[in-house]
Amino acid sequence: MRNSGLSEEPRGPQGPDPQGDDPLERAVWRLRSRACWDDAAALLAPRAAQEPDAALRRTAVLIERCVFTAQGWGAAEDALRAAEALATDDEERGAAACERGHLAYASTLLGVRDRADEARSALGRAAALLAPGSPTRPLLNFRRGLIAQHLSENPSDATAAFQRAHAGATAHGQRLLLSFTWRHVAAMAEHDGKLAEARYGFAESLRIREELGYLVGIAPALASLAAVLPDADEAARLREEAGRLVRLLGGVPAWLADRLSPTAAPD
Repeated sequence: MRNSGLSEEPRGPQGPDPQGDDPLERAVWRLRSRACWDDAAALLAPRAAQEPDAALRRTAVLIERCVFTAQGWGAAEDALRAAEALATDDEERGAAACERGHLAYASTLLGVRDRADEARSALGRAAALLAPGSPTRPLLNFRRGLIAQHLSENPSDATAAFQRAHAGATAHGQRLLLSFTWRHVAAMAEHDGKLAEARYGFAESLRIREELGYLVGIAPALASLAAVLPDADEAARLREEAGRLVRLLGGVPAWLADRLSPTAAPD
């Protein structure tokens, strides 16, 4: 399977508009969506020093940078420890554990350091802490699906987790997360040879990202859709557009840049 395991999924305000109502959150969203993670983290830093939710958001921003660039692991770990120290209730502790699981997963998948056991343990701890109706539950299910798919190599468990995440994101109106659940449900359909279902899911993921202005996530969505299109010319056009966006954003996501280079063979 293609590198759908390198999820660029972020944690953001819960709801239909990931930009939120707060002017700070809107500024952070604009920076994150354009791959300006250092600037976004700097904007959050004053609040993150005292507010658990802001500390978690800053942690997610820095983990997102790791996923896109394979750099900045130390800064992400420091931010995560600070967020864990500020957590005061089970919801905040569970959300922090969910972030720890994601950081450990990314480190393992990108070959930085094998932290698979830590990833599983952290997400298990998050599952024990988060209430059944927690708005963080869909994100947790999504990340458990990633581990089942790419670390445990268990497609059936992965599919079930992605479907739970998709249902939860739909129920909570979490449109940004829906773009990721569509993407990974589609990846599982592609793996099973269900190309019509895969095309539909990848197209839905792309549509949502374009509507939300999630610029940094559009190139992966274009590349995924291109890989399952029957029309070679249309697929080439989408790959060319994805490559243009990657270059525009300074070569991120790094794991996609090489695949979309002019000399790279198509998937």
